[in-house]
Amino acid sequence: MPKRRVLLVEDEQDIADLVSLHLQDLDVEVTHVANGNDAINAVDDSTPWSLVILDLRLPGVDGLEVCRHIRKNSEYTPVLILTSKSSELDRVLGLELGADDYMTKPFSILELMARVKALFRRASAMQVSVKTELPRLIESGDISIHLDEREVYINGQNVELTAKEFDLLLYLARHPNRVFSRGQLLDQVWGYGHHGYEHTVNSHINRLRSKIESNPALPQRVVTVRGVGYKLSPEDAR
Repeated sequence: MPKRRVLLVEDEQDIADLVSLHLQDLDVEVTHVANGNDAINAVDDSTPWSLVILDLRLPGVDGLEVCRHIRKNSEYTPVLILTSKSSELDRVLGLELGADDYMTKPFSILELMARVKALFRRASAMQVSVKTELPRLIESGDISIHLDEREVYINGQNVELTAKEFDLLLYLARHPNRVFSRGQLLDQVWGYGHHGYEHTVNSHINRLRSKIESNPALPQRVVTVRGVGYKLSPEDAR
């Protein structure tokens, strides 16, 4: 198995040295860059990264823009963001852009390593799922979801979704007509580390509806079950 590659984007050298030292104990190859411009260049490297640890406050391009750039790529890359306790808005925006986890500074290095391991396990499980899970095309009424290309079509027309919007729709489509609470969707689509950010689900549902509903104000596909949560309604139930 090839060595995991971690891109560490951190402008504070002391923190970068400490994190790099402990990541090497996990037998990973660490590449450190100290600004957002170099991070974007590294992300565009032809070799995929196993994980990006991303500080939000960076010289040049900020971490939010780097996260947005990562999520434009078809290759899924786990992202763990680092932020100060005072920048809750940036943390929320990072999660909404598709970050998988976050930690606030100052942080425990032991907890950071535990979260890195959890993200590695999750990524490995996703790779196994991709190799073994069928079908590679999911259809729900007039919605077609192509897993390999990560593309969505409605009545044959391509719909541009962000990475997390795609993941959210895919999860709902795999369980048609089943109602999920915001907390359940956070656990299943966003994963570990997002508790307390249920409004993230709301904003993604709203953006998803704006792209797949004929009338987002009166949704027919992704519907709200009052007091419970959301579900994807099969066409024959609309």
